[in-house]
Amino acid sequence: MATAPNEAENAIALEEIRTERQEAPKGQKTFTVEEAVETIGFGRFHIALFLIMGSTGVAEAMEIMLIAVVSPLIRCEWQLQDWQVALVTTMVFFGYMVFSIVLGLLADRYGRWKILLLSFLWAAYFSLLTSFAPSYIWFVFLRAMVGGGVSGHAQGLIIKTEFLPTKYRGYMLPLSQVFWLAGSLLIIGLAWVVNPTIGWRWLIRIASIPGILLILVFKFIPESARYNVSTGNMAAALATLQSIAKLNGVKAGEAISELPPFVPERRGRFKDLMHPRYLRTTLQIWIIW
Repeated sequence: MATAPNEAENAIALEEIRTERQEAPKGQKTFTVEEAVETIGFGRFHIALFLIMGSTGVAEAMEIMLIAVVSPLIRCEWQLQDWQVALVTTMVFFGYMVFSIVLGLLADRYGRWKILLLSFLWAAYFSLLTSFAPSYIWFVFLRAMVGGGVSGHAQGLIIKTEFLPTKYRGYMLPLSQVFWLAGSLLIIGLAWVVNPTIGWRWLIRIASIPGILLILVFKFIPESARYNVSTGNMAAALATLQSIAKLNGVKAGEAISELPPFVPERRGRFKDLMHPRYLRTTLQIWIIW
């Protein structure tokens, strides 16, 4: 008799969303999410997904690189020392570090799409507030909050990965870094024009526009089908996959007719990453990031 999987293995099995097919009723074919994604293939939906989720990199780069182009100006305006200027960048990434953990846990609980939307609303709100900062202390605090919001943009990468067929992930995901480069170049170009004319406060307001525009188009991107399956919302997952198939020109009935029955399992926990079986991989990924 096979040994029952331990808790850590259950967590990984859940994340894979049952890649092994469960027995279906006679005469009825079932698909796992991964099988459905592979069957549907690459099409118009994935192009839209790539452009929208990739553009999150533009907004993220502009918010992160913003400090580099406004630091000389706030140094003069508030007569700051070197360590005070450096503290601004430090606090941005401190907020990024703390909120990335919190938002990651919330995304597992409430959904990728909801946290992605929340992170953009949060970042845009505090970024706009930064442009009205009356003092250095307020500026540091508000930029730390922006860093926290930007950390949630990573949910866009997760959604994009989960919907992409396997053979496209190897080059589509690295290719999306072009958007980050575009955002960096854009904020530098804007700073060259805006800072000497209407000032750094207006530069911050203008830099918030891409994030606000993305909020308006997120409605075209569905929640992760993998997440819906992991929470037992099989109907939503099936509807999402069938709508993608239709948009890609694949007959929904041929692409996916049914998902395996939902079997409640324990959700993964943070401490599972520290299990001896996965510790090496966990540390390698942390170092790379």
